[in-house]
Amino acid sequence: DGDAELNDDLFAKLLLRVDEIPVSLALAQAAVESGWGSSRFARHGNALFGQRAWTEKAGITPKERASGEKHVVRKYESLQGSVVSYVHNLNTHPSYRDFRLRRASLREAGRALDGKLLAGGLLSYAEIGQAYVEKLLVIISSNNFDHYAEAKLG
Repeated sequence: DGDAELNDDLFAKLLLRVDEIPVSLALAQAAVESGWGSSRFARHGNALFGQRAWTEKAGITPKERASGEKHVVRKYESLQGSVVSYVHNLNTHPSYRDFRLRRASLREAGRALDGKLLAGGLLSYAEIGQAYVEKLLVIISSNNFDHYAEAKLG
């Protein structure tokens, strides 16, 4: 039936953009991006993931922003707002398509979402690319963040 095929195709496309982020990966990125919660952005703007905005009123200006740069680090009303924005960012921004495709491959293979396997899809998250991915892998492993795989936000 054509409608069933269309619905399956639409479902697959939607799932690519609304699926989960492994807890281990989110924890590692929050640790890196917020300095384990100690950064000025985390303390004064609930910003756990270093997401950027381009209007001054939307965020906090980095002290070491390069000359000519206009970005700020987006601030949030709550920590949960930061998490929701992060999940939306990974699920929709074109820079993280590889992350979403890797996640879909794990799903298709019936495998659990693995933060270490998916970290490689985040080369564009930070300017340091592969070094950023390697940092995430070390943090996930050294802190046993895989242990929290079943954790859910309440």
